[in-house]
Amino acid sequence: MLLVVSGAASAGRGEPRCPGAHVDRRPSGPESLESLRSIVPEGCDIVVVDPAAGPLPSPAVYGAVVVTGTPAGAGTKWIADLRGAVERGACLLAFANPERDVPGDHEEHAAWAELLGARVASVHPASEWFAKTVTPGDPLTRRLPPEFSFVDRLACLDTAADAVPVLQVSIAFSDRSIVLDRRVGAGRVVTAGTSTDPSVLQHPELSKLFRRVLIPPAALAASEQAVGVGILGYGPYGGMGHYHGLTVQATDGLEIVAACDPDAGRRKAAEEELPGLRTYASADDLIADDGVDLVIVATPPSNHFALALDLLRAGRHVALEKPMCMTLREADTLIEAASRAGVALTVHQNRRFDADFVAVRRCVTAGLLGQIFNVETFVGGFEHPCRAWHSEVSVSGGAVYDWGSHHLDWILQLMDGFPATLTAHGHKRVWHDITNLDQVRVRLAWSDGREAEFVHSDVAAFRQPKFLVQGTEGTLMGTYRALRFERIEPPFGYVIDHAHHAEAPAELTLARYEAGIGLFETRLPVTDVGRGAFHRNLADHLQFGEPLAVTATSAARVVALLEAAQQSTDRGNTPVSLPSL
Repeated sequence: MLLVVSGAASAGRGEPRCPGAHVDRRPSGPESLESLRSIVPEGCDIVVVDPAAGPLPSPAVYGAVVVTGTPAGAGTKWIADLRGAVERGACLLAFANPERDVPGDHEEHAAWAELLGARVASVHPASEWFAKTVTPGDPLTRRLPPEFSFVDRLACLDTAADAVPVLQVSIAFSDRSIVLDRRVGAGRVVTAGTSTDPSVLQHPELSKLFRRVLIPPAALAASEQAVGVGILGYGPYGGMGHYHGLTVQATDGLEIVAACDPDAGRRKAAEEELPGLRTYASADDLIADDGVDLVIVATPPSNHFALALDLLRAGRHVALEKPMCMTLREADTLIEAASRAGVALTVHQNRRFDADFVAVRRCVTAGLLGQIFNVETFVGGFEHPCRAWHSEVSVSGGAVYDWGSHHLDWILQLMDGFPATLTAHGHKRVWHDITNLDQVRVRLAWSDGREAEFVHSDVAAFRQPKFLVQGTEGTLMGTYRALRFERIEPPFGYVIDHAHHAEAPAELTLARYEAGIGLFETRLPVTDVGRGAFHRNLADHLQFGEPLAVTATSAARVVALLEAAQQSTDRGNTPVSLPSL
């Protein structure tokens, strides 16, 4: 079959456009239309054409072409036309795995091999491979890990002409190329020795590489300019402004250029901790800085909406600290403002990237628990709450807006659909120097009977599990583990420090039921995605138009639950009907 993708992706500032792509795939190939979509830049239209019904469409009208195997029957004229399109700036992504190859005309095969500038040197069965990025400075591999693993059957490639290795694997202690890049005129030809199985096309790193191949080289090169980042809110006590500044510094493609805080002492701290940036006392001054493309809002939540709205209307990309804002109406207004301005809007839901939650989500996605019908999460202990603004309702929004921003987001990531009703039960019994509730329990109910619960307590002497996920085939539990740092400091002797209980990844245990055997337990390893995953994704989105890991719409769903939970406790712990989202 021939899959033709036409049209142009709408793009905000710094987002390259996709003039179109068409994909020739063998009828016996295991890839699905949905998996092929995962490597097509967002917004492109898809049209399916059957070559058996007539001549192939002229490649001259498409900006990118993807071919799996040898395009037998295409004809030397079509290949010559394709070469002409590439020379004028189009992109060709060819999957050369010989399992897709079929008999064809000798001249046709020769013309195809000459265009690729590569040939299959060896074929290897399905196994785990470790791909190494050979050209880390190239846009194709920008921000990809130096090495990552994947499972696939593989064809190693020999270079001919002027093809350059992009990815290599080590076999028998020898580096072998599996992805080659060749410039042909104003365009490029990339040959891959992988299969086109869904697990390959949807691999988090390989899909980025293949998607970038479909962006015209000129647009890809133009996207290499660093994104200027400003931080709005540079609070004390190891605040998030400092964290974002350091993480931006460590992220290729992002450049920290400015910070804004009304406090002169905090501006001085920013200048000392992040040398070379410009500092401002007001958001208006920050907005007036033309070198600022993206603003990370790291102020208390009560300020998020007004500041973000001004920034979006001024044409700035915006990343908000969690929670996004205080009400669903505010969230919808921000989403509409971002759409009107053609800029990016996201929320730093950083706990989506926690090593334990990533492992929990993989377990659920893989179907190891069957159909999920109940999720419970907990955070807290029995100790005095913090005395910063986080514990003041008028600034933070209330206890549920703090950790609830993460835990309710986790629940929505694990459970399909949106709950129908919410009931929150709050207690104010012990800590009277702060206005947050001492404990809040949020219960969610779906229309089909599924349920979930989140508890945040500062009066729970025994901690409940961090995660409890029930499915029709098993249960997953994640338990907190304390972090203690013990040492001897002369002349004082024994010293111990305690880290916050929520910082260390939970210990994850999966229990599954098997008929005739009963329960068996498995300890699950956590999945470390590396520091700065949110910021790397943000750079990928702004430079290459790749999908945001945290969409504004998904963050607005969390806000809807937070708002409803506060309403429920304010009204005497009564149920609240939720909107259909």
